[in-house]
Amino acid sequence: MPALLQILVLVLALGLCIRPLGDYMARVYTSPKHLRVERGAYRLLRIDPDADQRWSTYAVALLGFSLVSILFLYAFGRLQQLLPLSLGDKALPASGAFNTAISFATNTDWQWYSGEAATGHLIQMAGLAVQNFASAAVGMAVAVALIRGIARTRADGRVGNFWSDLVRTVVRILLPLAFVAAIVLVALGVVQNFASPHVVHTLAGQAQHLTGGPVASQEAIKEVGTNGGGFYNANSAHPYENPGPFSNILEIFLLLVIPFSLTRTFGVMVKDKRQGWAILAVMSTILITSIGLLTWAEMAGHGTAPQLAGGAMEGKEVRFGTAASALFAAATTGTSTGSVNSMHDSLTASGGGVTMFNMMLGEVAPGGTGSGLYGLLVLAILSVFVAGLMVGRTPEYLGKKIRGGEMKLVATYILTTPAIVLIGGAIAVSFHGGLVGLEASGPHGLSEAVYAVTSAGNNNGSAFGGLTSGTPFWNILLGMCMLLGRFVPMLLVLGLAGRLATQQKVPPSAGTLPTHRPLFVGLLIGVTLVVVGLTYIPVLSLAPIAEALK
Repeated sequence: MPALLQILVLVLALGLCIRPLGDYMARVYTSPKHLRVERGAYRLLRIDPDADQRWSTYAVALLGFSLVSILFLYAFGRLQQLLPLSLGDKALPASGAFNTAISFATNTDWQWYSGEAATGHLIQMAGLAVQNFASAAVGMAVAVALIRGIARTRADGRVGNFWSDLVRTVVRILLPLAFVAAIVLVALGVVQNFASPHVVHTLAGQAQHLTGGPVASQEAIKEVGTNGGGFYNANSAHPYENPGPFSNILEIFLLLVIPFSLTRTFGVMVKDKRQGWAILAVMSTILITSIGLLTWAEMAGHGTAPQLAGGAMEGKEVRFGTAASALFAAATTGTSTGSVNSMHDSLTASGGGVTMFNMMLGEVAPGGTGSGLYGLLVLAILSVFVAGLMVGRTPEYLGKKIRGGEMKLVATYILTTPAIVLIGGAIAVSFHGGLVGLEASGPHGLSEAVYAVTSAGNNNGSAFGGLTSGTPFWNILLGMCMLLGRFVPMLLVLGLAGRLATQQKVPPSAGTLPTHRPLFVGLLIGVTLVVVGLTYIPVLSLAPIAEALK
């Protein structure tokens, strides 16, 4: 399928779904009614779903739920050999279980192991797949809390009920979408069974073990929830996970549909749909530019072989080709998915730099389920602050004044992830334990290390592939990056939501910056790129840019 046709099909499918899905999600989060299955969950948890929580209470509930999830997954990994359906797999090592537990509870889904060789059916279904739902729902809950903070007036810092948001997201949004997607994936050839490894003999006479399992069900929520952890080590490059071009386009659609549709949800909930369209325009512009640059970099690969093949085909599946692989790579790093259908370590230096830059943007184009929207809203607040400095007046966003307290939270949010990435990268290349994991030296070796900590700190989960990360050093370093990169920004966003919720809205005046017009869209894109450029250009210059210039 030609590259342009793939993009047009994807744009058309997303365009048809953004409005109805966005409106539906807005109704989910504003409805006063609870479904019967939801009421059963509330009784089991002994919580009042109608209790409106202050942001601090909301944050404590979120952290408590995530801590229990991490402990549960850690125990699952350490006790795997004692569990049914383990397929004879041994317990994960302590550092590996630590990394995996944090990885899936933070929606990162970084995998230091081969899924088909290290984890049995039970841990895949009852452990990892469950967190694919739960971690995605946590991100969406934080986004909705921020929207409420913007939309409410004098709410005493109350931003909703975490447990209600969590349960509704799973029951009414993620489960139905994943159920339908799994059926379609099975129809397209994705495996779904509980079979033990099947032994076949190759033409050379060697025995090969083909592992089946509940692949389609996990693949569906992996993409719908922008998770990324593959059932197999080859991830979506494996034919059991992603058999052909049609399943490839479907998987790209699934990982983009909720993040894009949440912009519509935002517009509906703040009662100004134009604001949602503006945020959507920013996300779309950055993503389309990324797709164009990455496709160009891979289609115009340097050297005789790429030119004869029509593109840089190393590390890519022939059934997808260069264009579809570049499209998938841009989409998965533009969101916080981390799923891959090609080896990112084999991308051209320029192409690898684009994927790295996508993550360094904070994954706001369109970002993960919830995290992309709240990340871009924080940058929107920064943009109106910059505009306010230009005209010498107190900035406002949707009727809420942006003062010193709000800007301290915004500035800390913007600095947190770069600090995690840059400090983590410095640690990785300063100690023997980090250097021995690098397959390459020079600029490409630095790219492997920087990509890994960037992926972990931004909760993406994809890897260059040349890095040997299954060591105690890398497991602990990346686990800490994932932990801090997930929860510190979330706490800052909830604090910002609480402060905004206490304010009374001020009516727009002649000096108010309209935040729904093309001028603001351009300003927000510029601020996003400049903030990232000033932060990461030095390390990019030493890694992918230096490699490209060679």
